[in-house]
Amino acid sequence: MNPITLLIIYFTILMGPMITMFGSNLFTMWIGLEMNLLALIPLMMSNSNPRSTEAATKYFLTQATASMILLMSIIMNFKQLGLWTFQPETSSFIMTMSFISLAIKLGLAPFHSWLPEVTQGIELKVGLVLLTWQKIAPLSILSQFYELMDSKMLISSAIASVLIGAWNGLNQTQVRKIMAYSSIAHMGWMISILPYNPSLTTLNLLIYIIMTIPMFLVFHAHSFTSITSMSLMWNKMPMAIPMISLILLSTGGLPPLTGFLPKWAIITELLKNNNLILATLMAMTALINLFFYTRLIYSTSLTTFPTNNNSNMYIQHTHTKTNNILPPLMILSTMLLPLSPLLL
Repeated sequence: MNPITLLIIYFTILMGPMITMFGSNLFTMWIGLEMNLLALIPLMMSNSNPRSTEAATKYFLTQATASMILLMSIIMNFKQLGLWTFQPETSSFIMTMSFISLAIKLGLAPFHSWLPEVTQGIELKVGLVLLTWQKIAPLSILSQFYELMDSKMLISSAIASVLIGAWNGLNQTQVRKIMAYSSIAHMGWMISILPYNPSLTTLNLLIYIIMTIPMFLVFHAHSFTSITSMSLMWNKMPMAIPMISLILLSTGGLPPLTGFLPKWAIITELLKNNNLILATLMAMTALINLFFYTRLIYSTSLTTFPTNNNSNMYIQHTHTKTNNILPPLMILSTMLLPLSPLLL
């Protein structure tokens, strides 16, 4: 791709959520969402093959539908109140429409089915943008107007997302689909605490991004796309095995790693608000998530898959490109728990 074109695309992807977060009215926020949507599609189709074309088409259709619903709710709100922002007087039907549109954009259940299919069809580096940066703009809109939405609707979607993210991730063998279902489950955790403590939603998003980036960097550097391809990690890069194992355990929420911090804080906040059943259910589904991360670790470091080729030992002295951002991200994604009094 032309470097100038690529620069414009990346600049648009960078500016889209910024415009949405700092926008003064809903129409400006909607423009930021559209910039984000349209700039990502050329990146998805940078490799011209049927799978990436199909993924880009699915992504465009679902996101365009969500944008249309959101724009319609904004126009209906303007017709009702004459304002370009949601108010307590806004009808519940308009707020429900806006939540549905944002849930589609975030990949929340029951509007989640596009996310694993699209993630599976694109490159790992584009998948990283889709599962991290693309979540910021819709979540910023939700965090501004969550008080006007029905809390039962938010919590129902959160429970469904956590359950679907956990159960559907169990039988996956493709790394990108596992990460997509992990994203759905993490979004469920973020939305569940939004009616009670929105600052915890922001903290959870930040820690989720910090944990996801190093994992995708390792996967992309060595072209790991399935559990079977990861089974050769002991041979290709033995030093990365403890690193990727710790990141996976942290993403699963195992103490005393960083990923335990948002889960701990969210469950504590839910118990303070007398949501015992919701907190118990979410803690149980976190164990299912931890199970399929542990399965990835098992296939990576504790097993040697059968092979007919006896000459698959790689020479360890080949020069590999250094990645300077990986060590600090690795430290952040595993060792932030002692700093929890400063973060909460």
